[in-house]
Parts: sequence; C-alpha cells; structure tokens
Amino acid sequence: MVSLRFPFSFPQPPKPPISAASNASSRPFSSYAAAAALSFAAAGAGIAVSQNIDSPFLQNALSLLTSNFTHNGSMLNPLWGSLSLSGNSSPVTESRTGMSFPAVLRDSQSLLGIGLRKKAVLGLKNIDVYAFGVYADDDEVKKFLSEKHGDFSVSKSNEELMEDLMKSDVSMTVRLRIVYGRLSIGSVRSAFEESVGSRLQKFGGSDNKELLQRFTSQFKDDIKIPRGSIIDLSREQGHILRTTIDGKDVGSIESKLLCHSVLDLYIGKESFDKKAREDVEQNLASLLGK
Repeated sequence: MVSLRFPFSFPQPPKPPISAASNASSRPFSSYAAAAALSFAAAGAGIAVSQNIDSPFLQNALSLLTSNFTHNGSMLNPLWGSLSLSGNSSPVTESRTGMSFPAVLRDSQSLLGIGLRKKAVLGLKNIDVYAFGVYADDDEVKKFLSEKHGDFSVSKSNEELMEDLMKSDVSMTVRLRIVYGRLSIGSVRSAFEESVGSRLQKFGGSDNKELLQRFTSQFKDDIKIPRGSIIDLSREQGHILRTTIDGKDVGSIESKLLCHSVLDLYIGKESFDKKAREDVEQNLASLLGK
C-alpha cells in the first residue's frame, strides 16, 4: 500500500473550499482514501473523496478519474465516485454548518472524517452544537496498522481496527468547531462531565472521579467560545491528552484511559455521528487493501 504524502508545495490558483454533503456520496476522505481510489477505481465503489494534493504529477494521474465530471464537480458519468481535488491548503467544509476543517493538521495529521454533534433541548428540539473533524498521523497509523494487522483477513472487522486505534499511542486530534453561538464554556464542561464520565466508567470502572475532574477543570469559566471557536483534543505520544482552545494550551493529562474515553465519543460504537465513524473506518480499511 502506498502512502500519498508529498513534502513539497506547488503554487496553484486559489480555489473555493470543497463542500462535503451529509450523505455517503460526498463525505470527505483523507489521503488514504485517495490511495484506495487509485488502486480500486475499476471496482466502481461508490465512495466520495475530497482532499488536498500538491503534486502536479498526481493531479495529472488522477485526471482520468475526474474527466467525467463537470467544471463545478457535478457528476456526469463517474467511473468510480465523486473524486474532487482542491488547490493548495483548501479546507473541507461540513455542509450542514458551514464549518471548515484543514485537510492536514501539524503537517502530518490527515483528516479522516467530519461529523456533527447535536443535542436535544428539553427533549423537544435538536440543536447543532459543534462540527468536528477526526485526524490521525499518516506515518504512525500506517506503521501501527501494518504491524498489528498485516495479516488482515475477513475474520477481522473494521470495528477491530477502530478499537485498536483508540487504544493505541498513535497521534490523533479531534477538532471541534463551535456552531451554537450561545454555547457557554460551562455547558461544554457539563457535557463532558456526562459523556466522558460515562466512558471512564465503562472502560475503567467507577473510581475515576478525580481524573474526570482534572479534565473538565480545564474548561474555566473565563473562557469565551463564540461561534467558530476551535477546541482541539489531541492525543500525543505517551498517551497524553492535550487540550487547546483557539490555539491556547489549557492543559494536558497523561492517561491512556482518558485518551480512549475521549476518542470513543467520536469514533466509538456509540459515537456522536455514525457517518463520521464510517468514514474513518473506510479510510483505515483502505490502508490494508480491504
């Protein structure tokens, strides 16, 4: 399996962001899915791919796949699916909210999927709380999966890949972009107390109140989070969960249990957005030629 990562940037005319529709035919995929597109185009799989590729050579190679599309990306007679290439550093947009996400974070973490966190208000109405993007380090993911699942077979499911990834030490980031303009930091803290707290109990037992308090206390009352604010929850090497809000480091905690619990909210069996989880699953499986 070839990893499509290019260390050089080539100047290109600016292009507008790509909008990722909420259904499976237009969800964003990382560079892993693009690799799968090259290998399995003839299979006619109906998977949508949106990504940044800086190499003119690769763009020319992929032009055959996109030649059956109109200028604005509408499908005429697709060979494989909706493959769309953007200009240098163009973000991917969550179409339901308009929130955009870079295709790559920290030069090495690729976008695997995007989703939306909704919350019921008084049990009557769902509001869009925040959009989120799930990222993982290209090289670390490939190394980890090849070492652990090099003999991947039909007996092993995508679910196993996800579980292994959540328990691993692979560098990952979940980026949250606030959608609901009247959301307070206290509400975020309370929501994490409930959701992360339930995962800590599920994976580690009931005696984790101190760990939960250490995590939620990072969301202090003086922090403002207007619409568009960015909260990054990043697992770093050594099972360190680092939290940043609008680029400011607000704390870090070394805990494999906490890292697992936070990631489970977004890519676990009972994740906030099932379609986002499916996107991540497909990207991981494509690495192993499935």
